[in-house]
Amino acid sequence: MTDTKSPVPADDGLDPEVRRFVRLMSSRWQLYPSLDSVPVVEARLIAEKVRAPFAMGGPVMARTTELMVPTQYGEVRIRVLDPHADGLRPALVYTHGGGWTIFSIDTHDRLMREYAARAGMVVVAVDYSMSPESRFPRAPDEVVAVVRWLRKQGTSIGVDPDRIAVGGDSAGAAMTIACCMQLRDANESDAVKAMLLNYGAYDATCDNESYRRYGQGGYMWGPGEMAQFWRNYLGDTPMTNPLACPIHADVHGLPPAFSAVPDCDVMYEEAMAMAEKLRAAGVRSHVAVYAGATHSFLESVSVARIADRAFTEAARWLNDTLRYPTTTA
Repeated sequence: MTDTKSPVPADDGLDPEVRRFVRLMSSRWQLYPSLDSVPVVEARLIAEKVRAPFAMGGPVMARTTELMVPTQYGEVRIRVLDPHADGLRPALVYTHGGGWTIFSIDTHDRLMREYAARAGMVVVAVDYSMSPESRFPRAPDEVVAVVRWLRKQGTSIGVDPDRIAVGGDSAGAAMTIACCMQLRDANESDAVKAMLLNYGAYDATCDNESYRRYGQGGYMWGPGEMAQFWRNYLGDTPMTNPLACPIHADVHGLPPAFSAVPDCDVMYEEAMAMAEKLRAAGVRSHVAVYAGATHSFLESVSVARIADRAFTEAARWLNDTLRYPTTTA
C-alpha cells in the first residue's frame, strides 16, 4: 500500500488547496515504511500517525462519550459526539473509511465533529471490527446492531430514534448501503431516514477508466491498494455478493442518499454508477460532484475550501431530509 507516496503529476487537475493537502499527506507517508512491507498492526499505527494532524482542530463538542453496544459478535465501541447536549436530536451513525483495514474513529474524529457541528446532530462513530482479522459480514453487522440499539436506547444519549441517518466514506459508504439493505430486508426500513455516501467503494474489481486515470500515483489510492483491501475484507466471499459489493445489489426501498463524489478519484466511476443505480431504483439520490477533489478530500477541511463547502452542503441536505433546521450558515 503506497497511499500518497507517489508524486502528483504537474497536470493533475487538482484544486490547488487539495493539491497542497495531498502533498502534505505524501510528505508524512514518506517518513515511514510502505504499509505493505509491515504487519497489519504496525500499518495501522503508521496510518494513525500520518493522519493525526488532520484530525486535530475544528469544532468543539459539548459532550463526547464512549459506550459499548452489544452485537451478535460481542460488544462494539461507539463514540458519541454531541454538539449541544440538550434535548433529543437527530443522529448520524458514521463508519470511517480505510479499506476495512486501517484508520479509525480517531483518524476521522474531526471529520465527524464537522458534521455534528454543522448539522446540529449527534454523530455516533462505530469502532467496527477490522479486516483481515474480522472479515465480511462482521463489520456491517455491527453497524446494523448500533442502529437497532439507537432505536431502543437512543434517548438515553440524546438521540431521537425516529431521525437516524447512516453514513461513511469509502469502505464506510459501502457498509452504509449494506446496513440499510439488511434493515430493509428485515422489514425495518423506517429505522434509517437518510444515507450519506462519501466517495464510496462499491466494486471489488478495481478496474475501470477512473482507476487507470487516477490510480498511478498522486491521488491518494491506487488499484493495488484497493484490491488488497477488498481481499482483506472479503476473504472467500465472492466479489459479486451484493451486501459486500453494493454495485451488484438491489437497492430499491433504501433511504434518500447524498453522494459526495470527488472527480479526481479512482472510485469516481463506481460512485457515479451507484448514484444512478439508486436513482433508477426510485431512491431519492442527490449527487454532489467536487471538481478537483480526490479521495479523502473531506479530511483536507483545515486547508481546502472545497472540503468546507462539501461539509456545509451535506449538513444542509441532512437537515432538510430529516426535517431539522440547520444551526450554521
